[in-house]
Amino acid sequence: MTVKPQPKSKRSIPVLFTAAEIKERVEALAAEIASVVGEDLVIISLLRGSFMFTSDLVRELYAIGVHPEIDFMTLSSYGTATQSSGEVVLARDITDAVEGRSVLILDDILESGRTLTFATELLRARGAKTIKTAVLLEKPGKLEVEVKADFVGFSIPDKFVVGYGLDYANLYRELPFIGYMDVH
Repeated sequence: MTVKPQPKSKRSIPVLFTAAEIKERVEALAAEIASVVGEDLVIISLLRGSFMFTSDLVRELYAIGVHPEIDFMTLSSYGTATQSSGEVVLARDITDAVEGRSVLILDDILESGRTLTFATELLRARGAKTIKTAVLLEKPGKLEVEVKADFVGFSIPDKFVVGYGLDYANLYRELPFIGYMDVH
């Protein structure tokens, strides 16, 4: 007998961006990125929240002729909290060298700016030839560090977002849309 898992939460999640809207925007981002990246591209995906964004974007890049290498880095400043601790921790490093290479950093959300700044400075110190950044979401009013992403999927209001890889205490990553929660 197969037992169907029960959802961990029955909380209703209002939709901010549908799966179709996300797909359309990721396709457009791939075209924007393809127009400026070089041949020897390494994509560094910042885990865990950007895994769906990375997967979809890489497939779209492939469809238009861009064939990057892909590596992963896990950075954290949230833990299970809903606000950044202010300290970025490198939990998993990349495995490939970036010296002399063109790098595209992918992140789920540009909020405080600390994570993207940390990753950019680290890869620059390791000798990356060029570094571009792409984020699925940005909260323009929340920056605590002066940083601007080269490519932005959506600008969003100051809401706690989940879905499409983004989580609340490791829940809701599986949602095919981006929604928001009141966590206060």
